[in-house]
Amino acid sequence: MAFNFNNGFKPFEAKVWLSSPTMHGEEIKYIEEAYRTNWMSTVGPNINEVERITCEKIGCKYAVGLSAGTAALHLAMKLAGQELYGQPVANEGALKGRYVFASDMTFDATVNPICYEGGIPVFIDAEADTWNMDPVALEKAFEIYPDVKLVVMAHLYGTPGKIDELKAICEKHGAIIIEDAAESLGAIYKGVQTGTFGKYNCISFNGNKILTGSAGGMLLTNSKEAANKVRKWSTQAREAASWYQHEELGYNYRMSNVIAGVVRGQYLHLEEHIAQKKAIYERYKEGLKDLPVSMNPYDEKNSEPNFWLSCLIIDKEAMCGQVRSETKSLYVPEKEKSCPTEILDAIASINAEGRPIWKPMHMQPIYRMNPFITNIGNRRAMTNAYIEGEAVDVGMDIFNRGLCLPSDNKMTPEQEDVIIDVIKACFE
Repeated sequence: MAFNFNNGFKPFEAKVWLSSPTMHGEEIKYIEEAYRTNWMSTVGPNINEVERITCEKIGCKYAVGLSAGTAALHLAMKLAGQELYGQPVANEGALKGRYVFASDMTFDATVNPICYEGGIPVFIDAEADTWNMDPVALEKAFEIYPDVKLVVMAHLYGTPGKIDELKAICEKHGAIIIEDAAESLGAIYKGVQTGTFGKYNCISFNGNKILTGSAGGMLLTNSKEAANKVRKWSTQAREAASWYQHEELGYNYRMSNVIAGVVRGQYLHLEEHIAQKKAIYERYKEGLKDLPVSMNPYDEKNSEPNFWLSCLIIDKEAMCGQVRSETKSLYVPEKEKSCPTEILDAIASINAEGRPIWKPMHMQPIYRMNPFITNIGNRRAMTNAYIEGEAVDVGMDIFNRGLCLPSDNKMTPEQEDVIIDVIKACFE
């Protein structure tokens, strides 16, 4: 049977969001300080302090405050491209025509900057243990494209990937890693913070992240030269002259001192936010344990996520019929079965926000002609998603069966209990 939208579940008076900003009070103090002292532009004490705190918290030598995590990723691509291939001719893009390996299971902000610099993303499938880049698929990719020298890896929903294996493969093939830690600020792998494992690393302070500035991001590196280049590029690449002198392409990417004030206040609550997010994950895990579902996985021995978003995936045998077009989805109700579309509709009916899992990049219309490598090789050369009953397109399988649950750290346990009951009702 389908979820009964008139079965007595009363909608929440105030919407329960997927993950909204959580303000504490210190933020406004630093914003007012910027206003009072007139440091309202892209220089000021808040920026300096946030860069210092970030280095201290994460364990890198240099942090450069930028307007967005995407800006950080873009300048990371530019850094890597120039290091690998030299200064581009006539601003054609530092990666022009070059293949770059990238996480397939991610938001498109991870991979779009490759294209900004003229590169061609080659998507590497996810693995089931952490939903992140599969080391087996990455090794297959190097077999097919041995000349690739740049790998962009993301940590999905705040969960670290198989970093040791991925790093070993990249070192074997002489490839640079760019680490997209936009979703994983505060997450730990073998005692070390994410955002330190690549040569160039990026974090985000977007409105829905574990910490927010309403916007903003940072490039993290241990290279003073790279940090100085990014500071220059992010302020329109102005040369050291008393007039406006420009010798290379620049960008308006620097973080404002006002945004930095918000981030500065937020940093005081990073551990608190992570603890709240973990409690939400654990309550879902306990409340849903008798259903044919499981939570987004992580390596409990080696990693500690920041639990930014709690997600679930439905067992294959418990999936009802579901189809998706480019913009819409339909499902066929079945007794004791459900699907992401039904659960998301049911959650929405009580004024709560869930989301589908990130749609893998190789399934996106803009990137459907790009190479896509799975754990058995080039997926584009295959005709079936399954061979002998085993999924060889892990990302697509997770997208089809998974969803993101309301994970706002202001959600009360009582509200979460109602959401759990709604999910249970979908399987009746």
